[in-house]
Amino acid sequence: MAFELPELPYAYDSLQPFMSAETLEFHHDKHHLAYVTNGNNLIKGTEFEGKSLEEVVKASYGKNAGVFNNAGQHYNHIHFWKWMKNGGGGNKLPGKLEAAFASDLGGYDKFRADFIAAGTTQFGSGWAWLAVKDGKIEISKTPNGENPLVHGGKPILGVDVWEHSYYIDYRNARPKYLEAFVDSLINWDYVLELYEAAV
Repeated sequence: MAFELPELPYAYDSLQPFMSAETLEFHHDKHHLAYVTNGNNLIKGTEFEGKSLEEVVKASYGKNAGVFNNAGQHYNHIHFWKWMKNGGGGNKLPGKLEAAFASDLGGYDKFRADFIAAGTTQFGSGWAWLAVKDGKIEISKTPNGENPLVHGGKPILGVDVWEHSYYIDYRNARPKYLEAFVDSLINWDYVLELYEAAV
């Protein structure tokens, strides 16, 4: 199954002022497209050809760095666009998520602090995550294109902390970008959809 660049689920300017049209144009049209193009070229004629994206991510981890990096980043970005929406973020969680956050993460405020800390302290490029593992939600961080799939978890929320995700808008102020993401961009409905599929 060849990788395909998905359309953004909103207009380029719809996440402003928290994420600019310029950032989305570069991030989606150039960076994500490069993962799709490179991934397709690397997979051609290999054991990974014809497999689903999740299968490629899991099977290439630790075995084929080129395929894994591009497949992992393609997977991460497909969801990243859907994890954001205009008017998103904040502490108005759907009931099921609110209950799970209370029992697994110590409530919304603790989640907010811990998730922002995970993204802030991820050295270099990478991601901060919420994933369901063994029936519970946990916060983690990974380097580069790695994600919880390869550590036995199912990602339900991720934030990209590669510099191309925020440098145009926030320069080196990664914590400000993470605060804006949590407070104003998260699409909690999509997080809920993935949570319900994972538990």
